[in-house]
Amino acid sequence: MFKKIMKFILGRKLNMTQVFEADGRVIPVTAVLAEPNVITQVRTMDTDKYSAVQLGFGVAKKLKKAQAGHLSGINPVKVLREVRVDVKEIGNLKRGDVITVETFEKGNEVRVTGKSKGKGFQGVVKRHGFHGSPATHGHKDQLRMPGSIGATAGQRVLKGTRMAGHMGDEQITVTGLEIVEVDIEKNILYVKGAVPGARNGMLMIVGPGEIKVKETIKPEEIKIEAEDSKEEIAEPVVAEEKIVAEETAQPIVEVESAETKTE
Repeated sequence: MFKKIMKFILGRKLNMTQVFEADGRVIPVTAVLAEPNVITQVRTMDTDKYSAVQLGFGVAKKLKKAQAGHLSGINPVKVLREVRVDVKEIGNLKRGDVITVETFEKGNEVRVTGKSKGKGFQGVVKRHGFHGSPATHGHKDQLRMPGSIGATAGQRVLKGTRMAGHMGDEQITVTGLEIVEVDIEKNILYVKGAVPGARNGMLMIVGPGEIKVKETIKPEEIKIEAEDSKEEIAEPVVAEEKIVAEETAQPIVEVESAETKTE
């Protein structure tokens, strides 16, 4: 944890590229799209027993009833993430505030948290870096085997034994990274080096310094999806639209049947 006042933003990993410095150096960077984040909830010690800030990223096209109620009065967001903050910092933050890339500057030290790429089920050589067995002298089909896992007196496999299994798809935090460039127009942060996760993966960027917030953005119109069913709840029609509909409605014409004509 950073000891100083903390600033943070939620972004989406785009790709890796490179930035050329004035002295001719080439710096490998990762482009992170950090669109304006909306503070959707502020947790305090009095109400939630811990202090944190909930951030919203992206624009949602549909929301459940519960989500719409939680985000009432602010922009409908697609992704929600929570950041633990100090109690002293919450006093300046409130629900509806917007955080942009302008809160970061070139040269800021940051740490990036994301979910690593999933590698599936892997053996001990790839998962833990085992060297394997010799290829000769009776080691047939034993090149990538884990070998003995210890004595059998315990009648079980001890917890923490390095064995084959699921690899990747875990939360990873990389520290000591640096902001190389900030593109305010495109809302892109260029972070030096590699960051965890695949493309389009969500990242939390945290660094020391004072956070900058902007005014609340007006909420946009959005369709609300019922929680129990897939039916969409239609928004109430304005009274003026009803009047126009009645005026433009065509009169109903009664058509005489063939029997009435013959009579």
